[in-house]
Amino acid sequence: MISLSVLIILVFTALPIIFTFVLSLFTWDIISPPQFVGARNFERLLVDEKVINSFRVTAVLSFLVVVLQVVIGLAMALLVQQRVSTWARSIFRTAFFLPLLVSAASLSIVFSYLFDDHFGVVNYYLKLVGLPQIDWLSSPGGATATIVIVAVWQKLGFVFILFVAALGSLPKDVLEAVALDGSGPIRTFFSVKLPLISPTVFFASVIGLIDAMQIFDQPYVMTKGGPGDATTTTVMLIYRTAFQNIEFGYGSAISVVLFVVLLVITGMQFMISRKWVFYS
Repeated sequence: MISLSVLIILVFTALPIIFTFVLSLFTWDIISPPQFVGARNFERLLVDEKVINSFRVTAVLSFLVVVLQVVIGLAMALLVQQRVSTWARSIFRTAFFLPLLVSAASLSIVFSYLFDDHFGVVNYYLKLVGLPQIDWLSSPGGATATIVIVAVWQKLGFVFILFVAALGSLPKDVLEAVALDGSGPIRTFFSVKLPLISPTVFFASVIGLIDAMQIFDQPYVMTKGGPGDATTTTVMLIYRTAFQNIEFGYGSAISVVLFVVLLVITGMQFMISRKWVFYS
């Protein structure tokens, strides 16, 4: 019954992963036969400034995206949960979730026009209200901020839905008991609601970080990794190395390192979660 699903997973997921690990030990340019070089690709990337910079850029983008997604998504869910009627809540859920259904490349094209330094709508309105125009796509800080804004805006609906569901499933008897004890909204949130939804916060953080560490579409479409290498993420560097420079072995080695980094970070998240995630 599940043989077809297992076959699809093996062919399109497991085998490419195994092939990537094997290929990382070779040099291969498609034309000539692969040549075994052992750990030489990994030794090379340890001193490759472009690789180090790509991991640095990816770490900064991932941290900003995940933190903003969780904080803003939770704040929006709290606001909708408390002050909006049921039918309006459904409308907000749909509206915030719709950007997730649009491809990241399409959104990036639209936002690249909105944040264009010369004729973008954002700078137009900044100038209209008397504020200085910003080099959104031509300065390192502006390009990073723009990519973070687009990434957060697109994935915010998913986090928002998670928190709306988590807040909606909180035990009413506990909330009523806290209200009778005279607890204010701020203390109720930090002492009762946040611990109860901590599994959802943890899930959103793990999924968000895994997704953010593989960010590609936004910087590729909007900035091409620039200015300079200011927004060149690790996945972008893998693409350039393997498919533009035709160094599939070296690109596979970078992929393996990214996989290991993700595995280690996720493992650390699970270890730390034992201290602050509470399962009822």
